[in-house]
Amino acid sequence: MLSRLTRLPRPAALAVCALPVLGLFAAAAFAPLPFVIAQPGLTADVLGARDGKPVIVVTGAPTRETKGQLRMTTIQATGPSSTVRLPELVARWFDSTRAVMPRESVYPSGGSDKEIEAHNLEEMAKSQSTASQAALGFLHKDPATVKAELNLADVGGPSAGLLFSLGIVDKLDGDGSGGDLTGGRVIAGTGTITAGGEVGAVGGVALKTQAARRDGASVFLVPKAECSDARSELPEGLRLVPVTSLTGAVNALRALNRGEQVPSC
Repeated sequence: MLSRLTRLPRPAALAVCALPVLGLFAAAAFAPLPFVIAQPGLTADVLGARDGKPVIVVTGAPTRETKGQLRMTTIQATGPSSTVRLPELVARWFDSTRAVMPRESVYPSGGSDKEIEAHNLEEMAKSQSTASQAALGFLHKDPATVKAELNLADVGGPSAGLLFSLGIVDKLDGDGSGGDLTGGRVIAGTGTITAGGEVGAVGGVALKTQAARRDGASVFLVPKAECSDARSELPEGLRLVPVTSLTGAVNALRALNRGEQVPSC
C-alpha cells in the first residue's frame, strides 16, 4: 500500500531549500582564500643613498656626479600567512589603489614568513650581482678590474635589476657625452635583468606606476610584455616607455634627452 506524501507549502519548501545554500554562502564568506591584497610600496633612488651609504659603490673606475633620479619601485602585500576572506576581497576588488593578486604570484616560493623573507633577500642579492654583470658588459668594462657593489639588501625580490643596471651605467658613463642618463628627470621603473642584459616581467606594475608618480617620477620604464597592465591604472603625468633590454632602456633615455622619439606603450 502506498503511503501519502506530505507536500509542504511552497514558501516553506523554498525556505527549507534555501538553508543549505545560505550555509554555503556563509562558509564561503568566512573561509580563507588563496589571495593577497597589494598596494603601492616604497621607491628608492638607486643613484642616491640608503641609511647614509651610497646605494651604488663603484671601484676600479672613475665615476661621475649625477643629478637626476632612478627610482626602483615595489609593492606592499599582505603576508603569505595572512588570511583574506570574501568580504575583504570584494571590497578591495573595486579599489584602484589596491590589487587582489593570487598568493603564488607574490610568494612563489611558499614556506613560512621567515623562509619567504630569506628567499626574497637571496633573490635580491642575486639580482644585484646580475645587474652589475649586465651593466659592465654593456659598457665593455672588465669585471675583474671594475667592481660595482649595491647597498639595498633590505628590499627583497629581483624586480629592481633593470634600475640597478641603469644606475651603474649612469655612474660610469651617463648619456655617453658627459650628461646625466636621466636628463635630470625622476625616472622610475621595474624589471628583472639577466647577465646578458635582457629585461623580464615582474608583476604588480599598475601599483608600481602609482608609487612612481607619488614619488615624483615623470617617466616609467616597464617590461614591454606588461604594457597593458601598466596602462590599466596609469596615473596622469606619467609616461610609459616599454623596454626589452638594458641596451633598449639606455637608448630610450638618451633619445628622450635629445628630444627624439622614444618607444611608447
